[in-house]
Amino acid sequence: MNQPGYSVFRRTVLELTGIDLDCYKGTQMERRLQTIMRRAGVSDLAAYARLLSTTPARVKEFRDFLTINVSEWLRNPDKFEELQKVILPELLRQSRSLRIWSAGCSNGSEPYSVAMLLDEIDPLGHHQILATDLDGEILKVARAGVYQEKDLKNVSPARRAKYFTQMGQDFVLSERLKSRVKFEQHNLLSDPFPANLDLILCRNVVIYFTEEAKDQLYRKFHAALKPGGILFVGGTESLLKARELGYASASPFFYRAVK
Repeated sequence: MNQPGYSVFRRTVLELTGIDLDCYKGTQMERRLQTIMRRAGVSDLAAYARLLSTTPARVKEFRDFLTINVSEWLRNPDKFEELQKVILPELLRQSRSLRIWSAGCSNGSEPYSVAMLLDEIDPLGHHQILATDLDGEILKVARAGVYQEKDLKNVSPARRAKYFTQMGQDFVLSERLKSRVKFEQHNLLSDPFPANLDLILCRNVVIYFTEEAKDQLYRKFHAALKPGGILFVGGTESLLKARELGYASASPFFYRAVK
């Protein structure tokens, strides 16, 4: 971006949030900044940087705006069906105790979906599911495990009856399933990654990142996976340089780490 004051604004955001805006696509970032600046009533980046420096609520607003929290249970149901019927059984043949990471987990729908599928195919198994997100506020929502009907449009009535208790308009996830997911705050662009993983889900998270930032992220995912481990990406994403990054395609949107 070449807007006046951008370098100062970028440093301010990095100091206040840990988010490096250089990892985001410039044209998309510029459009989104114009939108949130209008909402905040400022006309230039220098003024917006000063506002962020003096108003914690505006920092939260900016982080929330940047980290779009859109998620639902079993998003792209056909891919989660493949995950349950093909990918997870294959991984379970290699290891009886799986280590799974949902990166950019938003409201918890994704890691809880995985926990549900594992409960159905391996109810006595002891698997570790780590779920992380940059947004600490959305992690509070995830830990609570309370959803609306629109979040569960892909969850069958039988599964709703088994794993949720309806309380008015809310659907409250069972404690048994909630206990199977550990939530932590994490910055994909700067924090250390977990290791020795069987499965990583990072879906519809990196679409605003630059190609360079994406490549770096996918290389770090590769290093975090066991040989033969699987990276599951979103329906709008694909690894165009999969082989160069160390992956072989297992099927559309599933990539196996080749060591």
